[in-house]
Amino acid sequence: MSTEPDPPESTETAGPATPDAAGEPGAPEDTTTEPAADGAATSDDRTPAARPAGTAGEGPSADEGEPGGGAEETLAAEADADGVGADGADADGVGASDTGGEASGGDGGASEAGDGQAAAQLSEAEAELAAQKLERERIERRRAEKAEPIASGAKLSGKAADLLAAVRAVEGGAKPPATAFAEPAPAPRRPAPEPVRRPQPVVSVPAASAAPAPAPDAVEGARRVLAAGGAPETLAPQAAVALGEGAEELLREDPWQLLRVAGVRPEQADGFARALLGPECAPDDERRGRAVTVWLLEQAALAGHTALELPALTAALDRQAVPDADAAVQSTLAEGEALAFQDALEAPGAAQPASEADEAGEEGEEARPVRVLVGLERYALAEESLADALARVVNSLAKEAAAPWEPVTATASGSTAELLRAVAGHGLVLHTGGEAARAEPAALLGAARTLGLRAVAACHTPDGRRRFAALLGEPDGDGAVVTVPGLLAGTEGPGRDADGSFALDLLVLLDAPQLDVESAAMLAESLPDGARLVLSGDPAVLWSAGPGRVFADLLAARVCPQVASRTPDPGPIGELVSGVGIGELNQVDAPGKEIVIVPVREAGEAVHRTVQLVADSVPRAFGITPEETVAITPGHGGAAGTRALNTALKERLNPGPGRFGGFDPGDRIAYSPAPGRTVPGRVVTADADGLHLSCAGASVVVPRERVEQAVRHGWALTAHQAVGSRWPAAVVVLPGDAAQALSRPWVYTAFGRAERHLSVVHGVEQALPRAVAEGPAKPRTTRLPVLLRTQVPAAE
Repeated sequence: MSTEPDPPESTETAGPATPDAAGEPGAPEDTTTEPAADGAATSDDRTPAARPAGTAGEGPSADEGEPGGGAEETLAAEADADGVGADGADADGVGASDTGGEASGGDGGASEAGDGQAAAQLSEAEAELAAQKLERERIERRRAEKAEPIASGAKLSGKAADLLAAVRAVEGGAKPPATAFAEPAPAPRRPAPEPVRRPQPVVSVPAASAAPAPAPDAVEGARRVLAAGGAPETLAPQAAVALGEGAEELLREDPWQLLRVAGVRPEQADGFARALLGPECAPDDERRGRAVTVWLLEQAALAGHTALELPALTAALDRQAVPDADAAVQSTLAEGEALAFQDALEAPGAAQPASEADEAGEEGEEARPVRVLVGLERYALAEESLADALARVVNSLAKEAAAPWEPVTATASGSTAELLRAVAGHGLVLHTGGEAARAEPAALLGAARTLGLRAVAACHTPDGRRRFAALLGEPDGDGAVVTVPGLLAGTEGPGRDADGSFALDLLVLLDAPQLDVESAAMLAESLPDGARLVLSGDPAVLWSAGPGRVFADLLAARVCPQVASRTPDPGPIGELVSGVGIGELNQVDAPGKEIVIVPVREAGEAVHRTVQLVADSVPRAFGITPEETVAITPGHGGAAGTRALNTALKERLNPGPGRFGGFDPGDRIAYSPAPGRTVPGRVVTADADGLHLSCAGASVVVPRERVEQAVRHGWALTAHQAVGSRWPAAVVVLPGDAAQALSRPWVYTAFGRAERHLSVVHGVEQALPRAVAEGPAKPRTTRLPVLLRTQVPAAE
């Protein structure tokens, strides 16, 4: 490892050095806040005061901190992390407009224009939306099948018992009166029904079936009511999309529904409500309590949680000045805007002896501790659907299916042989390891194809697909390597059979930590009976942008074989990253200056040194062009965030007037067709149709109204945007104001993006070794391990 003297001219002058270790763990990153939506009316003494207005749709930015435990820090601050939400949940999605810390929501998964084929041809993003729509319909059908109440709960009392009574009253079809809050009788939990097969997503359909733009009348109506409430009229299209054609009537009836528009915060909705309702507006309004409850659950989802524990939710409601938090939760449940669950908690230590369990009988079972969770329906049911589908995958493999694998397992060795043996005899297998370990699932895919099985590998990014296909010795993988979005949208992969299942026998999912619960549910439910599923990835990298932590939950649940690769990542960078993974920032011998430390004192110097490294020093010392180098920084905002770095790098590498919405032909960009997805590319041109891009070898046209939300400059990225891809050289920028944003998964992910050379622009002093030693991933609240334990026995 080398360090550059101050101020150096190139990496060639570097000398040895390394940071020290010790200190406190990091916190959510880029805590710089930005003004949120305009239109907050003046405050009075009846409702919480509105914050100063800013640009429409903007919210606080905590660009990439990993979501943590507590209620509202998790919900509001960390939800913005890195862009769309979790773990920072933007996954650094370029895709969010600057709302909520570059994050959430903006325009969701909007249409991607593809390569300009006929109007009837759906693009990849539109096909993905169609698949998600089918998933929503399937979930609705599944919900309708559930006629019985949630099991257990007879021993609850107080608030938890009241909440459970409200849930059961809703399940019975009535809003719970006061008499509903009696102690409920226990009911056995019935097995979840077999998931309904979704039909195959259609790739080419009439254009009318694509997600339509909001009707002009709806937009105009929303504009009128927004103006009447003092909110920015620029929110009208978003309000019309979020609330539908009746947006105007809905907002006049319930002004707090404005919280369903991405980037709007409760204090701004309060100001809007005061302007519309006048003296009728009050902090104890039932409508306000429901809207704020749903908003908090949405913020929790952006931070990676699929549900919140009841005490955390009520505490967050208290902080939002909701006078009766328990009543607000019960009202939300009664209106069907959220669901409540009870999950039995496993007591620490060994399981209860059978004799004691028999003596305890039902009383012993009822006395088991439980936790009460509240969550949005879409994520709760996606998690249940995923558990059902994984249980089917585990249980549907025939016992005799292992016999044909004996010849290939006999010739393999090491952890590759372990993986082959595990896959031969099990429907679900987990495989962990770093970049070099990807050779093992590549060997598995090759072996399966020699056996005549229909086998496909799916990666998180186009770059991951390219790298994995190279391991197979085929430039394009012969169609056997696809991306997860392409597989779900039906634009890549084997297609589907008449039942709507994937036409394959083995699916190998690389980059498994990036799978959110909804994508994982759609993939698992699309597998036919008897198919095998292998989830492979590095558990030390940042988690998914969307809700859930599927790979980590499966590892913790231990319901299937787990194969840990013994193949280490090579070279000084591999040694450094491996140490970070176990909490150690070691001094590494880098005789070829594979690792260089560049100390800086302040953010302006960090920007200057980054431009110098990308444009001059790295190309001169290593022959790596600026196009092959990426700069990675903790957040979008701040004096050395992606915005500042991209501005400086554009001025040096591709100066221009930015006449196409701030972009010029040749600009390097990061395109987000949907929240949490980032595809690197380059600007080709622009015309009346929109901005023309070249992304991963494909032509993409981004409509003019989507450019600001979906396209950023891409010389500098956040770690969530970069995860799943690698570059010959990476410059990791750590300005002093980024100290609280650092965590071990962030450092591990950022350092691991470099293949041949890593420069660290280091201005955080002891915060870096502290983050590595003491900053593990922040927890997420999920239900998957509990759901799996009820359906799949623990693997031996």
